[in-house]
Amino acid sequence: MTRRTERLTLDHLPLLPAGSDCVFWELDPVRRREVRGHEAEEKAAWVSTVLREWGSCGRVLLVDGEVVGHALWAPPVHVPGADGFATAPVSGDAVVLTEMYVAPEHRGGGLGRVLVQGMAKDLVRSGTVRAVEAFGHSGPSDHDTCTVPTQFLLAVGFRTHRAHPVHPRMRMDLKTTVSLRQELERGLDRLLAPVKRQPRPVRPVPRDGAQRGSRTRSTRPDLRF
Repeated sequence: MTRRTERLTLDHLPLLPAGSDCVFWELDPVRRREVRGHEAEEKAAWVSTVLREWGSCGRVLLVDGEVVGHALWAPPVHVPGADGFATAPVSGDAVVLTEMYVAPEHRGGGLGRVLVQGMAKDLVRSGTVRAVEAFGHSGPSDHDTCTVPTQFLLAVGFRTHRAHPVHPRMRMDLKTTVSLRQELERGLDRLLAPVKRQPRPVRPVPRDGAQRGSRTRSTRPDLRF
């Protein structure tokens, strides 16, 4: 099984799973009522605008060439739906993670974390964003607002930034996350590197008069620990 992520384009939108045309985040409540029945077109228009005015705003997850998941994010100015939460507003140095989805048959294998890592890599490369924030949901599934489960966000590196019993605002600082990942990778490289065999120290030749069989105190370090 091969799995990879790639940047979201307009061509990917028709391949996303059913329900991915949610426009809760992209439109205010009045506009959402006006476009009922045309959500897919509005979603495509929103993605096109963000790509043009800001840059990469999503990743798709492919398993054996098939799209099985996706993530979407954008600066707060492009996410009017975030204003309706009690824990708003989003911090000025962060983008908003609006959608995170992995098909049910592919869950439990760490693919959600792969999407988050792809998002973090894109944002770090942009050099203009310090953090990602998301409005989680705690308790039963909350499909009406297209939010991400709080427990999933905690599992992939987010921390509670502003507490709330239902919709806490979560935050992942990119600098800390990338630094930790790089440190872990360096540590893994050290563990996996081949162990170099140290040469055995040469014992000094006894001087004249010394007994050949006499024992001298070893200067080698104790290697038991």
